[in-house]
Parts: sequence; structure tokens; C-alpha cells
Amino acid sequence: MENVSSNKHFILNGFNELGALRPFLFIPFFIMFVVSLLGNSLLLYVVISQRSLHSPMYILIAGMAFVDLSLPVFFVPNMLLSFLFDWRGISLSGCLVQMHFIHFVGTFQSTFLVWMALDRYFAICTPLYYHKYMALPRFLKFIIPLLLRNVLMIMLIVSLAGTLSFCNSNVMNHCFCEHMALVELACGSTAINNLSGLLTVFFIPVVDFICIAASYVVIFSSVLKSSRSGAKALHTCITHIVVISVSLTIALVAFLSYRIRNGLPASIQVFFSTMYLLFPSCFNPIIYGIRTTEIRQHIVRTLTGCRFVQTVPHS
Repeated sequence: MENVSSNKHFILNGFNELGALRPFLFIPFFIMFVVSLLGNSLLLYVVISQRSLHSPMYILIAGMAFVDLSLPVFFVPNMLLSFLFDWRGISLSGCLVQMHFIHFVGTFQSTFLVWMALDRYFAICTPLYYHKYMALPRFLKFIIPLLLRNVLMIMLIVSLAGTLSFCNSNVMNHCFCEHMALVELACGSTAINNLSGLLTVFFIPVVDFICIAASYVVIFSSVLKSSRSGAKALHTCITHIVVISVSLTIALVAFLSYRIRNGLPASIQVFFSTMYLLFPSCFNPIIYGIRTTEIRQHIVRTLTGCRFVQTVPHS
């Protein structure tokens, strides 16, 4: 039999169809990257620095901000350099490392929403026992299983991808190393990779959103059956529901664009896959900063305080 060598170097060729217009993508993606960094950094600073925000709900929002701050760092700088200087190459090992961090950190976008839904459930449905259930020793039973699930599922799909042989094309029609984009370049059977990818999608985002939906059904049922603080409870939950709806919509579109062969242009597939990771990182700090009254007030004080310090003349 003829020996066939496996590619160890890949070309990230996302948005190549745009030709000479491709470098101009640097502008919108750079703006989104800066918004993500500044918005999430400010949100983290406000929650950490203000003792009045050191409660479970705000700590979970800060955790989501940390995820949204970290995720773009793993792929956006390299993508921006690709737009400006046409740097498109990446090694197989570098691709697998990037894939691991992107997918692992990305899983917590939905997992944190589960923890936030539990926080609202305990606050609204069992208010007398809220601090008891949200104490760290008790809440760990909700943290550790989901954390282990995320670790094991992402390790599975990345390790299986690393065992493939890539003897066909080494051109990946993507701006970063996404799991299915790499698997599509493999020669030989990829059935186990496709199955593990589908299982990961089911056991992480799908299961998470089922748990979230069940929590909010119980929450709204409880609010409608009782007259206590219904309007306040609905306002508290609506921010999370907006974030969940946006995240779920983008996730479904990105997933379907790769799994259903419907003649979508390759650049549209790449765009939705990129927005799935980047857009929530820009959108979440804005919506939490605007709709969460306590956080909004502290952000305004922080920004006005900085302006005041800058305008005070030095003696």
C-alpha cells in the first residue's frame, strides 16, 4: 500500500471569498473585540470592588463576564492578524490547543446561565432558604457535576480529533480551529467524531437550556400563583431570559449552518460560527450593565468618578 502522510500544518481560510475586501473585516471585528474587553473588564471591576455586590447573583454575573472576557482572547487576536497581514497558518498541535480552550471556555456560556437560573429559582421560589441553598458548600453539588461534564466532553472531542489523519486538503474554511471544520478535512471514517460532537452538543448546551427552561417555567408558575413581588421577580429574570434567547438563537443558527447542507455560502457559515462565540461576549456586559439596576448605578459612579478625577487640576 502507498504510504500517505498526514498534514501537520493548516491554513485558516475563513472569508476568503471576499477577496480584496477581506482586510476590511479587521474594523468591525476589532471594534467588537474592544467592546468585549472593555465591557467585561468594567463589569468585573465593579462587582469585585463593590462590597454591596458580593452576593451570589452578582458573583455569577461576574463569572459570566470572566468567561466572556477570556473567550475572544483565544481566537480574535490571531483572526485580526490574519485579516491585516494574511497570516493564516497554524500547526495541528496549535489547532488542537486552540480548539480545546475555545470549546472548553465556550461551554461555560450556557453553564453559567444554568447556575443563574438556579439562583433565581432559590431566590423566588424558596426565599426563606435562599442563603442556605446558595452557600458555597451546598451549591458545589451543582457546580462540580457540570464542571466535570464540560471537562470530559471537551477532552473527548479534542482527543478524538487529534487521532485523525489529514491526508486531503489542509485548507480549513474557518477563522479559528473549530471542531467540525477540522474533522471535515480528515480522510477515512469520521463517524465517531461526528457522534461525539453531537453528544457534546446534546449533553452541554441542549441539556443546559432544558434545565434553564424548566427552572423558569417553575419560577413563572410560582410568581403567577402568588401575589408577592411578582413584577420585581419578572424584572429580575427578564435580563437572563434576554441573554438566553440571544445565545440560543445564535447557537442554533451556527449549529444548523454546519450540520444541514442547504447551500449556504461558506462565508455565511463562518460568520455565524464566529458570532456564536464573539457576539455574546459583546452583548452580555451591555445588557447586564443596562438592565441590572445596582450594577448600572455603580458603573455610572465609577465612570463619573474617573471623569471627575481627570478634570481636577493638580496643584
